[in-house]
Amino acid sequence: MLLTGCSTPSARPVSSGPSVSAPAPSLPRATATDTGWIQLLIPMDDQAEELLALTADRGSSPAVATWATGLAKAHRSELATLRPLLHRMGLPDTNVHQGHDMPGMVTESDLARGGRLTGAAFDRFVLRELRDHLDHSRRVSRSAARSAGSGEVRRLAAGIADTRADQLKSLPGR
Repeated sequence: MLLTGCSTPSARPVSSGPSVSAPAPSLPRATATDTGWIQLLIPMDDQAEELLALTADRGSSPAVATWATGLAKAHRSELATLRPLLHRMGLPDTNVHQGHDMPGMVTESDLARGGRLTGAAFDRFVLRELRDHLDHSRRVSRSAARSAGSGEVRRLAAGIADTRADQLKSLPGR
């Protein structure tokens, strides 16, 4: 299985959204696979969104910019589904993978490098990083679709795996 569980004592919040006073209904049959998948996918999407935000100012290809804008919108929509699910699972909205250099995770050093590049060099860099992000998040989602305990998580993970496959197919310069 591709999912791994890890945490650090310095996990930082990944959202500064409003506090919820009433408890949400819990997710029945959530397992370690469900938890591992959602705790990995949220920071993967958050970090990718930070890189995607750079494309408007740093790249030179209109095709890359348009594709990145669509991908950022899709990630925001995905996160709007994942965060409430995380809450229903009774998990804190923290990045338990903060500082981890993992396949498919855009790291702080990746963001710094992207911030130094411009033009075609930036376009090549961002496409390579996002291809890796999409491929690995597709793989972990496919694994969760097969192994999650919750039917809701299995369906969501399968949908995200399919979406990632389509996003990879639409990658400019593929």
